[in-house]
Amino acid sequence: MNILSRRSFLSHSAKLGLGTALASLTDVPFVMKRALAEGSIGLPGSNGRVKKLLFIFLRGANDGLNTLIPFGDSAYGPPNRVDLEIKKDPVQLYTALGRAVFPEAGSVAGTYAHPYGLSLGNGFAALHPSLKFLSPVYNSGDLAAIHRVGYPRQSRSHFDSQNYWETGAPNDNNTKDGILYRAMVESGLAYTAPLTGVSIGSSLPLILRGSKAAMTNVSDPTRFNLLAIPNTTQGNAKADAFLAAANQAEFANKREREFLRLQYGNLASSLEIFASMDFSEAGNTYRDDIATDGDTDYANANGGGYYLFPTTNEKNGGWRRSSTATRADKYVVPTSSYDFFTRLKAAAMVLNKTDALVAGVSIDGWDTHSEQADQPSADGLRGSHTGSHANLLRRVGWAVYALNKYFTRYADKCRWDDVAVVTLSEFGRTSVENSDNGTDHAEASVMFVAGGGIKGFEAGPLGEVIRSGVFNCGGSGDQSVPWQTGPNGTFFKATGRYLQRNTDYRSVLGKLIRNHLGATQEQLDRIIPGYAVAAESLKNKGVQTRDNTTVVGEPDFV
Repeated sequence: MNILSRRSFLSHSAKLGLGTALASLTDVPFVMKRALAEGSIGLPGSNGRVKKLLFIFLRGANDGLNTLIPFGDSAYGPPNRVDLEIKKDPVQLYTALGRAVFPEAGSVAGTYAHPYGLSLGNGFAALHPSLKFLSPVYNSGDLAAIHRVGYPRQSRSHFDSQNYWETGAPNDNNTKDGILYRAMVESGLAYTAPLTGVSIGSSLPLILRGSKAAMTNVSDPTRFNLLAIPNTTQGNAKADAFLAAANQAEFANKREREFLRLQYGNLASSLEIFASMDFSEAGNTYRDDIATDGDTDYANANGGGYYLFPTTNEKNGGWRRSSTATRADKYVVPTSSYDFFTRLKAAAMVLNKTDALVAGVSIDGWDTHSEQADQPSADGLRGSHTGSHANLLRRVGWAVYALNKYFTRYADKCRWDDVAVVTLSEFGRTSVENSDNGTDHAEASVMFVAGGGIKGFEAGPLGEVIRSGVFNCGGSGDQSVPWQTGPNGTFFKATGRYLQRNTDYRSVLGKLIRNHLGATQEQLDRIIPGYAVAAESLKNKGVQTRDNTTVVGEPDFV
């Protein structure tokens, strides 16, 4: 149900408003109500709260090898990666076990002044320095970093691979509905609740698209409500009158009159919900509860920590030093990312303020064939740790940190313990950099999953590591199909050229849909049909026979 432009409102309302949009719903029996559904998707748990999911799609294919860096593998670095190699900190011991490194900049240094890979404390892996704000989330035990994720017979077409990730049907171009759409249908709520799955972007993504129920897409929640009428007293009265009049229309029994009336009632409810929410810039008041990044000068001068959703220069990290002074090196995200954080804030608010179960946003620009990193400068401020890929990763690192703080400090209908945040990207990049200071299309990459219910890093009473939050990238969390080092190892095992997967993305999403959202295994077999096929090995370790690759099944992260 896409947001309508002001120009198109009259023509649509002349056709009985949303009657056309709802036409695809009329073949759904009205008796399909929540009470008849299996599982507990959308049902409150013992604490009275509902589990929810927020996805961030990294469109264009993220370079996983420069995101979650396998420093323990000699194949990383020259000669395979020379200009793109993230350097090791000469004073860090990357083989040591413990917490992730978090280099607080304080009030003096730039936010991302630290140029070295950040040890994740599993003795093998490190984060790109632009992901530094993932470290506090990791150290709290609320982040799983899952490497070597892909699917059998990997396509290196953006279009095809994004479709496969979103439909949950690799190499099947006939499946047209999305994984999370099917999860919402299985919940029984898609036909009766005002909001279930919501995306904030230019169009409804395939992962929430299907033929039998209307998910919601909002392109700009700050400008219009869902009927493209301004959010004013007069505009809301007009919308209410329109829906009330439409709901009095008589429909033949075969058109499911009762069902259509219910849908109009749900729409009216959703309009009321959106009208009550302040998506405006003035309403962007969400802030960190500490002196962010150790920046006490900013906190003392500005009355608190950084804003969680940077949408202007004034709200972007510690840029504003005083009434007269600014510092560009204190920006927490690139100034080109304000649109993304406007959408991320809206997605977070939808989950927190409404009964919606799923919300999602996308970040474009990950197709880094050239100029992935800056050329080194004499002062060391620019190099492999800066540039286009680093700027994209800053968005991801801060987004997860901000969501952690938002759902902790400002929780309403959704607390940090209730939500899981997951990143998606259609494939990884080549193990060897190209001649244009970039990387090309390849296979396996990285997924991050965060939330209060995620089983990540756990320290013991004496500081020992009981559990690592790093999966499939060395250390104790990589025993099932361990990372093989060296020039003939995991780095090149896929077709002799690319990083080889040991985890299917469907296993990660399936684990979330069943163990977090609450689907039964029978529902999951319908939501992701590969679960019912033994040769896919999605639940347990086995060989995926389509390309004879051994996978771990479901990682134990939730």
